Amino acid sequence: MTRVKRGTIANKRRKNVLKHTKGFCWGRKSKFKAAKEALLHAWTYAYRDRKVKKRTFRQLWQIRINAACREQGITYSRFIEALKKNKIDIDRKVLSELAKDHPEIFTKIVEKAKA
Repeated sequence: MTRVKRGTIANKRRKNVLKHTKGFCWGRKSKFKAAKEALLHAWTYAYRDRKVKKRTFRQLWQIRINAACREQGITYSRFIEALKKNKIDIDRKVLSELAKDHPEIFTKIVEKAKA
């Protein structure tokens, strides 16, 4: 059987890992073993925080809607309940944008929900 030298494949693999750790601190960007470990953690956090990002944005939207609703004399939960009862299908993201950028339109929505 012929001899197979794996140097090129191993170098390619190491180079690929080190490419992903560009910008990391200390030996985590240049030492393969530390870089590999750092990437395991980094990618785990990245996966987890893509979910957390959605959660935190939804919280922000709810806070904005609540603040705008209270100026109109209604609580957040009563407002959402009224929207569902009157079959007004606007998601929280759009409602928060309206509350922030177009308060006059948001006021009309609140009045329609109250009616």
